[in-house]
Amino acid sequence: MSRSDPKSAGVSHRLERVAEAMRHAISECLARGEIVDPVLNRNVITVPRVRMSPDLKLATVSIMPLGGKNAEKTIAALAEHKKEMRTLVAHRVNLKYAPDLRFVLDDTFDAQSKIDALLRSPAVARDLKDEDNEDTP
Repeated sequence: MSRSDPKSAGVSHRLERVAEAMRHAISECLARGEIVDPVLNRNVITVPRVRMSPDLKLATVSIMPLGGKNAEKTIAALAEHKKEMRTLVAHRVNLKYAPDLRFVLDDTFDAQSKIDALLRSPAVARDLKDEDNEDTP
């Protein structure tokens, strides 16, 4: 496979740059309260990640309300205002086409909690203790 083959390229630097610009633009719109909605204006919303489709026409925006409260209501409010958000973001990010926005709940915090719980489990602690005993002469 050559480097120009899209399947071997993975995530390109351009996709990463556009995704980061989108993340900043969406975060700025939410922080400034540019969309008037009681759910969005009451909650602090974190935008940890944006993933762009290879053709840059779809942006999947991972969001997490502070403390995970009202997550479903927040997703619904963002989905309701996605056309307005798309317009605001299009003015900030210079692309040929404004990407369609899809909002999803960020699951990295849950995955991190599961890993932490596994590392604290008695079985792992016992295995780590056994490993330390083998290393000492």
